[in-house]
Amino acid sequence: MQMKKTSVAETSASEKTTSVAAASEAVGLNIHKGKSRVLRYNTACTNPVTSNGDDLEDVKTFTYLSSIIDEQGGSNEDVKARIGKARAAYLQLKNIWNSKQLFVN
Repeated sequence: MQMKKTSVAETSASEKTTSVAAASEAVGLNIHKGKSRVLRYNTACTNPVTSNGDDLEDVKTFTYLSSIIDEQGGSNEDVKARIGKARAAYLQLKNIWNSKQLFVN
């Protein structure tokens, strides 16, 4: 007989979510299931994480405090996004910097 290895993190993710939901409801707060997401970081677990019986959506990346977080923990996508934003800001100012009406004293 072969037993499946189950990590504590796999079994407790839904339990912790349920515990947070119960504590939140006790003070009048509710978890919005439509806005809640699950990002699996460095794990092979695919068990659904639930909140009050509803499965939460699994995502590959999300943005938190203007940083892109992905499931590998890398920063490539975040760096690319920041470079793109800097490039756009530079291009908006390019006409001003190249203007013949500006003088340097």
